[in-house]
Amino acid sequence: MTPLLLLLCLPLALAGHDYGQALSKSILFFEAQRSGYLPHNQRVTWRANSGLNDGKASGADLVGGYYDAGDNVKFGLPMAFTVTMMSWSIIEYGKQMAASGELGHAMNAIKWGTDYFIKAHPQPNVLYGEVGDGNTDHNCWQRPEDMTTDRRAYKIDPSNPGSDLAGETAAAMAAASIVFRHSDPAYSSELLRHAYQAQVSAAFMVYIGFSVVSVIALFDFADKYRGKYDSSITVAQKYYRSISGYNDELLWAAAWLYQASGNQHYLDYLGKNGDSMGGTGWGMTEFGWDVKYPGVQTLVAKFLMQGKAGHYAPVFERYQQKAEYFMCSCLGKGSRNVQKTPGGLIFRQRWNNMQFVTSASFLATVYSDYLASAGRDLKCSAGNVAPAELLGFAKSQVDYILGDNPRATSYMVGYGNNYPQRVHHRASSIVSIKVNPSFVSCRGGYATWFSSKGSDPNLLVGAVVGGPDAYDNFGDRRDNYEQTEPATYNNAPILGILARLNAGHGGYNQLLPAIVPAPTPVVTKPSPAPKPKTIPPTKPITTPAPASSSGPIAIQQKLTTSWISNGKRYYRYSTIVTNKSAKTLKNLKLSISKLYGPLWGLTNLGNAYGFPSWLNNLAAGKSLEFVYIHTANAADVSVSAYTLA
Repeated sequence: MTPLLLLLCLPLALAGHDYGQALSKSILFFEAQRSGYLPHNQRVTWRANSGLNDGKASGADLVGGYYDAGDNVKFGLPMAFTVTMMSWSIIEYGKQMAASGELGHAMNAIKWGTDYFIKAHPQPNVLYGEVGDGNTDHNCWQRPEDMTTDRRAYKIDPSNPGSDLAGETAAAMAAASIVFRHSDPAYSSELLRHAYQAQVSAAFMVYIGFSVVSVIALFDFADKYRGKYDSSITVAQKYYRSISGYNDELLWAAAWLYQASGNQHYLDYLGKNGDSMGGTGWGMTEFGWDVKYPGVQTLVAKFLMQGKAGHYAPVFERYQQKAEYFMCSCLGKGSRNVQKTPGGLIFRQRWNNMQFVTSASFLATVYSDYLASAGRDLKCSAGNVAPAELLGFAKSQVDYILGDNPRATSYMVGYGNNYPQRVHHRASSIVSIKVNPSFVSCRGGYATWFSSKGSDPNLLVGAVVGGPDAYDNFGDRRDNYEQTEPATYNNAPILGILARLNAGHGGYNQLLPAIVPAPTPVVTKPSPAPKPKTIPPTKPITTPAPASSSGPIAIQQKLTTSWISNGKRYYRYSTIVTNKSAKTLKNLKLSISKLYGPLWGLTNLGNAYGFPSWLNNLAAGKSLEFVYIHTANAADVSVSAYTLA
């Protein structure tokens, strides 16, 4: 009767928290972690542009990406894991996110990361894995906008390999390619090109929609030049040491490349290397940015339940046994179980324990749905467990995070009435540069802001902090970094769980092919131009696209003509940029994405577009025009920087 009671009672329990609100807030947190030129639709308005010279000293454009936690360093390994987990959340529960209106925001969060990874992979066998130095950064307490710390860039290459870093980045780009496959096929293909290997048949590459390129990309780089990344990027050792090695990342990347491409080569890789590389041997009780084995084992178990294992079925069954070892340990029904606090929270370590809570809960959520879709139970040493009990465990962990705990404290900032007020986070703890632009020095930030007993001047909405100790105790102090520091990889897994819980129960079949719907247009973004297929084939037309605005600057796009050449339709777009202010517009920088053809009338600055060579400024009320031609809908054009004089 127990499984039946769980199935009957769980939907009623879902009403205890507003999971939709928590989902919205958890996605918003990523906008506070952005580095680079912030877009015109930035919702965390107390942040401003930062890290604008990243990579310049190395001759690379590394502007963008995410700060990992409460500091101002861009660490590649946890950033890539963050993007992989956000992508997995959307792949499994994108429809549920779309129903709550959050899919567009979640996809934007992924793209902020993948845009950076494309820049960080400038050559087939080169990948930049860190910008900034944790040692010098941790000696300073500054806003990202004021940074005076070392912004050196660190890379891996054949002489200085990093299979774990390259493998995780390949996994991130492969997973993200699935997310964008239907809404932005060109971008999806670009991501897969970076993750993909060269030794694929031309016929297959044509089949999945992109041309053959003679490169060895990230997965081949990771597999061919083996080594731990922190042996090459030694400055990462103190902060993100790769203790598990790189075999788990190679299997993880292969699993995601198979899911993204369906290419038998990657299924073969999983089948042939599962035993020798630990995929079938390691029974783990943790999953996170370092240890990927439970994630690999869960994905391979999914392939097995989908009937894709073929003659590798015996190997894949051994993967599945280890996946279920992990699930049973979380439930307390295995041969070796995870530790839990008296209040029921998984407890792994004192520093940022919540990262393991959210990642384990995500695996439990998806595996529960895989089992339910396959019509089978979880097999534990203590007996069979219904899928609903596994989902109930995940829900209990999320509810604890949201306030159902002995302290009645929400460990998601901004959710509920009692949440951390003094977060270990430089940007949120220092007055916004938009409120007080006075420079905050390296040590001055410690003296004035770090040591302050007051609440953060900027609310870090949605941040999941490190959480309580083994006895459910928590100290809301800024210097208590073990408990009050947030991290992107704390939030990434919880997106999928919250979307799942918010949607309730409705007969999901998670073993069917993943199809991520197109997101509902975000209110702050221009709606898309008319689809090309609706344009009459023989008559040039002028169709205005909605105007966008960034303060005193207006942007108006319109489709001026179209034509067919070699069976392909081309579109010419005209874009008018108008200075609506009473002052002279200078130092204009435009961000243009989803552009797949030539552009005239602007200067390409590398990471943005500026005034054409014949124009230095734009007087009050004046406009400039630029045009571009490509085979898609209108590009996304927004203002990233400007000054008025």
